[in-house]
Amino acid sequence: EDLYTRLLRLHILPAFGAWDLDDIQPADVRVWRAERLKATNGAKTTVAKSYRLLKAVLQTAVDDELLKSNPCRIKGAGKEEADERDVAEIQQVYALAEAIGPRWRIMIFLGAFASLRPEELAELRRGDIDLDEGVVWIRRAAPELTNGQKVVGAPKSRAGKRAIYLPDFVVPELRRHLQWFAEKEPDGLLIVGERGAALRRSSFGRKWRKARTAAGLPDSFRFYDLRHTGNTLAADSGAKLKDLMVRAGQSSPKAQLIYQHSKKKHQRKLAKSIDAEVRQQRGEAAEQAQAETRKHSG
Repeated sequence: EDLYTRLLRLHILPAFGAWDLDDIQPADVRVWRAERLKATNGAKTTVAKSYRLLKAVLQTAVDDELLKSNPCRIKGAGKEEADERDVAEIQQVYALAEAIGPRWRIMIFLGAFASLRPEELAELRRGDIDLDEGVVWIRRAAPELTNGQKVVGAPKSRAGKRAIYLPDFVVPELRRHLQWFAEKEPDGLLIVGERGAALRRSSFGRKWRKARTAAGLPDSFRFYDLRHTGNTLAADSGAKLKDLMVRAGQSSPKAQLIYQHSKKKHQRKLAKSIDAEVRQQRGEAAEQAQAETRKHSG
């Protein structure tokens, strides 16, 4: 609902809010879409969502016999074709973790190597974590609306409820965070601020932007983009599509995956593969740094 409200307020009502529905012609829709693409600097995904919403509203008017036909007739205009997102290298993930500081470090690791979304991290609790098994259970999410209100509920899709097996190197990081920073109650929040407040987008955003700059990542790089690092590592290990979808909490595509199953051993294998790849790259980087040190000292 929050997304639709924002799209209406920013993109649809300023153009058509004062119009009678039967005055809107296909040419008007084409002009509106072209202006939206220009005004949003080519943000095709946002414009596509706005177009789909406008088309749905006008189709309701058609169904209710308030309009004879739907003026939204631009072929492919509602299809989202998001630009390819940046993928952070392992060393960049570690640079982010170092720059953002001890309290927030675990968010970087869980975002990158466990494919957790920020709204899932915001509602992660002690009872959702099994350090002996190296598993994090995603049972809830707390997305933050544009008005600052947080809505606690189930993850964004049925597939969002899942068990994520962690690479071994993440477990000590998580154990340390639980000891130092998490709420102490049995069902306490994993992520809280310096004053004990729950995770908020505004306060974390300032820390994120500063760390992103320090790590040398572009301004377009979002926290959500950390998920691509872990997903890419898992894919490179030869994981099945269904395994990747389970790990990332994605529910589509559907039809061709009905008879595929992602078992516990497959998820554990994915975590082991990510662990091995990260350790290897971290080791190579350390060896290179030592070699540079010896070169300059000699």
